[in-house]
Amino acid sequence: MRKPELLSPAGDFERLEYALAYGADACYLAGKDFGMRTAPGNFTGEELEKACKLAHSLGKRVYVTVNTMPRSEEAERIPAFLDFLQQAGADAAIIADLGVLEMCKQYAPRLERHISTQANITNYQAAEAWHKLGAHRVVLARELSLQEVALIREKTSPELAIEVFVHGAMCMSYSGRCYLSAYLTGRDGNRGACAQPCRWQYSLVERQRPGQVMDVFEGEEGAYILNSKDLCMLDHIPELIEAGVDSFKIEGRAKTAYYTAITANAYRRAIDLYCENPVGYALPDWVRQEVEKVSHREYYTGFYFGDKDSQRPEDGGYQRPWEVCALSLGEQGPYGPVFLQKNRFSLGDELELIDPVGPPQALRVERLLDEEGQELTCAPHPHQHLVLPQLTQVHEKAFLRRRVEKEEK
Repeated sequence: MRKPELLSPAGDFERLEYALAYGADACYLAGKDFGMRTAPGNFTGEELEKACKLAHSLGKRVYVTVNTMPRSEEAERIPAFLDFLQQAGADAAIIADLGVLEMCKQYAPRLERHISTQANITNYQAAEAWHKLGAHRVVLARELSLQEVALIREKTSPELAIEVFVHGAMCMSYSGRCYLSAYLTGRDGNRGACAQPCRWQYSLVERQRPGQVMDVFEGEEGAYILNSKDLCMLDHIPELIEAGVDSFKIEGRAKTAYYTAITANAYRRAIDLYCENPVGYALPDWVRQEVEKVSHREYYTGFYFGDKDSQRPEDGGYQRPWEVCALSLGEQGPYGPVFLQKNRFSLGDELELIDPVGPPQALRVERLLDEEGQELTCAPHPHQHLVLPQLTQVHEKAFLRRRVEKEEK
């Protein structure tokens, strides 16, 4: 059985480090231009070179997004960017535009060419056509059923890799092609600057009664009639592997390092367990629970099983049942491993320690020290350096988290 690649998002260098530490085989990221996400910090040229070196030192890969729909004046700058990516050591460019594909072949021939989901590939003829034009991989449209994915795999060249999304936010538009944000706010979603108006709360106004705003009630707060649920295929790893998918892609370059780490860890465990023992495979409860412990909207399985229940009109918010209290700095101080405080916690709090090595470990805060060894009753100051003496050694990418009393929306 060929083990599929696990592909994680990296919005900046910190998130890249956590994705790789928690099990991603490859990361996709963007430079400062030509990527479909402008909200994350993204990577300077120097950071991109550093990212490629780090990934390659671990036997892993880096793919760079060049998947906006460039205007002519922008297209003139793309050859130099592609040449830089090749020199920096990137493994592939993720492309949506036919002109960019041709430029990549000419100016960066050593780069693999991956065709973005923005290209709306929904059939095997289209996938094979892109392959004949020079594509090494296609990222299929999210609107496909699992049966359709399997058919595309069956009908295309085995040399063409098939990549699909398995987790993260979904867009109510067709494969992410949407002009709603540009129309309402001037921020073009097809150029990486989506304001997500599909998450907004809407009311109705009838043309002949312009002063009368009528709420659309699905709940006390009105209706979020365009708001999609989040994709989660963690329970269906066997079906995806048996369909012949080569790469499992997690969405979320704008998400936190914690989100990146936890989602990579969960899918890494599921993939490895199934490939090691497909007959006796069973997803451990703790692995399934991990994706519930990151900020997310209500989950569903997208279009893979013909599920039409994709929208959540009741609210536009997230479920945030857990929060990160602190993260390891990878330093061993005189009193124990040093943590960086992220959210307030106190003596007696029940926490969980998470690392890439094993299941979460429950612990109660018995003692809490500052970096100088002074006893504390709580950790109220952002970015304070702290020590829990009961922990003698922790992984350099470990987190401490706790359940919040009330889920935030």
